[in-house]
Amino acid sequence: MPGCSDIAMISPPSSPDGDDKRDACILTFADLELKEHLPFPSKSHLKAEFDVRARKKHASAKRKAFALFVKAKEVVADSCCPMSACQGTVHWRCCQQTFKDLVGIHRHVAAHHFVDVGQQTATILKQIAAEADVLSSRVSTDKLPRPEGPPYQPQEMLPDISHIGADELTSKVGQVLLFYCYCEVADPEGLCLWQNALCQQLHLKGKVRIASEGINGTVGGSTTATHLYVDTMLSHPLFKGVLMRDDFKTSAGGAHCFPDLRIGIFEEIVPLGISPKKVSYKETGIHLTPKEFHIEVEKYLSQGKKTQKDTILLDCRNFYESKIGRFQGCLAPDIRKFSYFPSYVDENLELFRGKRVLMYCTGGIRCERGSAYLRSKGICRGVYHLKGGIHKYLEEFPDGFYQGKLFVFDERYTISSSGDVISACRYCGNLWDQYRLCSTQPCHQLVLTCLQCQRKGLTACCPVCQKKGPLQASNPSRQAFKEQCECTATRQRVPVERI
Repeated sequence: MPGCSDIAMISPPSSPDGDDKRDACILTFADLELKEHLPFPSKSHLKAEFDVRARKKHASAKRKAFALFVKAKEVVADSCCPMSACQGTVHWRCCQQTFKDLVGIHRHVAAHHFVDVGQQTATILKQIAAEADVLSSRVSTDKLPRPEGPPYQPQEMLPDISHIGADELTSKVGQVLLFYCYCEVADPEGLCLWQNALCQQLHLKGKVRIASEGINGTVGGSTTATHLYVDTMLSHPLFKGVLMRDDFKTSAGGAHCFPDLRIGIFEEIVPLGISPKKVSYKETGIHLTPKEFHIEVEKYLSQGKKTQKDTILLDCRNFYESKIGRFQGCLAPDIRKFSYFPSYVDENLELFRGKRVLMYCTGGIRCERGSAYLRSKGICRGVYHLKGGIHKYLEEFPDGFYQGKLFVFDERYTISSSGDVISACRYCGNLWDQYRLCSTQPCHQLVLTCLQCQRKGLTACCPVCQKKGPLQASNPSRQAFKEQCECTATRQRVPVERI
């Protein structure tokens, strides 16, 4: 989600946010052999709302709740198979399905019964608290760790869908939503539970990042489902008066635009790589509406080169995004990840000194923190950014100053408001802007290769990968090479601009 996820390399659908794996609490138990995915890893710099003992209690309760749920689905073969060969074997029955191994039942429970496990976890924690009160009456209940803010009861805050047919919720004709909201979240894990329950109920897929500083998401589903999602979000006590209907950017699509549903807890809702306590969204630049931004860009482009030196029109996105679409006359840094943006600013301070900076990104969220970081340097005459990002700008000015396609972080890769093509095929140079993944595994770079070149077998991102592909295919047992090729090895991590 650029938005919702900022990535260094575009991974296959199963791993769209590889850069953040070590920080996330992905609430799908996808790798379950009951590995613990704490919302706040003890070795990270993420500060928990609860103290260490409370987190350990919660982790233990969650493991116990999960194990109890699985145990309840256990069936011993003796009762249904009198043959001696079957006696004593164990399998599991759930949702009219039979699972013969623990991995299978674990994945099923994680995917379909997360809310049940969460409710059981809460019950176990209450029992632990009650036992603690009995054992130590001297301990004041006021000292027990409790999250501040509204309590999260997933089953009580879900929309009523009893009057809606299943076909309406699962229709492939639908939308993709892009949104974010900066606000104080006292209970990130509770919000995560609720989001998971809500998205599953509405058959939505996508990616949602949650942190103590807010929420950032992109989800897809049927038109009915996405409308219900927006209505439910706006009615939530946490977002009332803060998140507005206009903050949701929409485009044609649906659940099929995403491989799965991923909801996780992170330190930042957009990965700038700097703690929100050091660079806060509260220090952001001045918001400009699409109309105000359009007027500013028009003034900028109408000025001579000498006058333009007083202003910088800055693209905050990654190089592969700006390659296929950007504002006329912009400065588009050749960076691979948004977390490189602070280093880019640091290496190019003289470029920004004394300038007015007009910033933009896909949906606006990267500019919130990016402009705050630039302002923290105290060198610019003014820092402004496009509210709602390119997405909102194109809704009002489809034939404005933005040229080319808009890159999106889902399986569509691009959306457009016009037929402009400003990028070219890597191999023949003909106009082309349809990305595809490098054909050589496990390289996850995006490549622009036209249909004619694809027919010639030119489907890799660079000559290095083009050679590695056949070698790997001829020897599949060979150890996979690292995600390193000519595209990454020769790219300067943080470019220094000429003044």
